[in-house]
Amino acid sequence: MSLTFDPQQLPPVSVDHHLPAVTLGELQAATLRARFRAPPEWAPEIVLEKRFNDRAPAHASVLVPLVQRDELTVLLTQRTAHLTDHPGQISFPGGRAEPEDVNEVATALREAQEEIGLAPQYVDVLGQLPTYTTGTGFIVTPVVALVRPGFSIQADPFEVAEVFEVPLAFLMDPANHRWHAAEFAGLRREFLSMPWSGSGADGHPRHYFVWGATAAMLRNLYRFLVA
Repeated sequence: MSLTFDPQQLPPVSVDHHLPAVTLGELQAATLRARFRAPPEWAPEIVLEKRFNDRAPAHASVLVPLVQRDELTVLLTQRTAHLTDHPGQISFPGGRAEPEDVNEVATALREAQEEIGLAPQYVDVLGQLPTYTTGTGFIVTPVVALVRPGFSIQADPFEVAEVFEVPLAFLMDPANHRWHAAEFAGLRREFLSMPWSGSGADGHPRHYFVWGATAAMLRNLYRFLVA
């Protein structure tokens, strides 16, 4: 289903300047490993979107790839405009579970390799976040992982228009989390965005509008890290 509104044209209702950012000291590989080994008491903030179709629910996984640069970055994709589900949107690599997948991690790793050519040997899985159910009926398990530099990207041109990286510190600062509201399919829908301006894969300046399910799962990662 195509959107009946342009999310980038909706002014934010509020911005979460009042919430603390996750510090750079907390956004280190060793710190994240320790956090996932001994998770705190916490609850995800957003777990369910209002449904706007009657398709049978389907399980899916996404990889939340944290690339080990001087500062951690999040590897994201921009989907091609012709896709049926979430066309043109910024997403994590991932997709629908297949019968041969032994678990949610296997789905995430397989999909990341198929979509962007990310070889599993570069991926160190830290753990999973609670499922997030999209308005299109996907029950999505986010699989958080560290990615060792040296990997190569070979994006599937049918599904992926671009692959790029955003600093994790930017995404874990609620001063960059904006709340919006819109009417969609007869329902009022509230959603988050995390717009980021940086360099694209070609090195040229670009503006990326991270929103919807991707922003919601990043917000849950934030809640996990500050708990």
